[in-house]
Amino acid sequence: MLLPFFAHVELKATISSRDKDLIDKDAKIAELKRRLQEQVDKNESLEIDLEAEKGKAASAEEGRQKAEEARNVSTASLNVAQNNYPEVQGIVDTLAADAEWMRDRGVCLIENSILNAGELDGAVVALIDASRAVGHCGGYLECAQHVEEVFGQAFDTSHCSVTDQADAELARAEKAYDHLSLPVMDLVMDALKHDDWCQRLKFLLDPPETVELSDEEELAGDDEGGDNDGDGKGGDDGDGYRPE
Repeated sequence: MLLPFFAHVELKATISSRDKDLIDKDAKIAELKRRLQEQVDKNESLEIDLEAEKGKAASAEEGRQKAEEARNVSTASLNVAQNNYPEVQGIVDTLAADAEWMRDRGVCLIENSILNAGELDGAVVALIDASRAVGHCGGYLECAQHVEEVFGQAFDTSHCSVTDQADAELARAEKAYDHLSLPVMDLVMDALKHDDWCQRLKFLLDPPETVELSDEEELAGDDEGGDNDGDGKGGDDGDGYRPE
């Protein structure tokens, strides 16, 4: 009877020991799973960091290429600017010289050309004459009125040398003066439309002084001119200006 009892106890002890082993193994398995998951998570983080580093490297390379392209463009632009500098400086110097001439002489010459224009003289003379006629007529009528007041009778004003059209003549003279067009200003405005405007204005307003030649010098000049084959260059464009 005791043998079966001990066998039963031993079997229970064996089962309990195995259960304990299973629990320990389950715990170890759970720990291994945890560690494995940690490693998986770590690997994923490393992959993310690696992709980020790859992106940074690509951005850095792209930035380097763009910087290299920008430097090449800047170098090419600088070379072009250096090559064109003499030409640009020449243009600037010419513009500065033209502006200085215009300020020192051009404006004064244009003013004198306007003041000395025959068309302006004619318009001013007509305006003065018409104004004088209107004033003369008004003075004559005023004097006639005073005579009428003194003598008490009408005074015959038909003897006035100024016609009744004096006011109309003055109005026409004023209108002509207000709408006066000067040919010299047309030439000036046309010259300003060209790139060589300064040379054209100089030719128009400030021509070089001519030297009177003797008969012998004129004959010598005619002989030299006869040898010219005439290439047709240097013609004017309708305003008398011949570019050099």
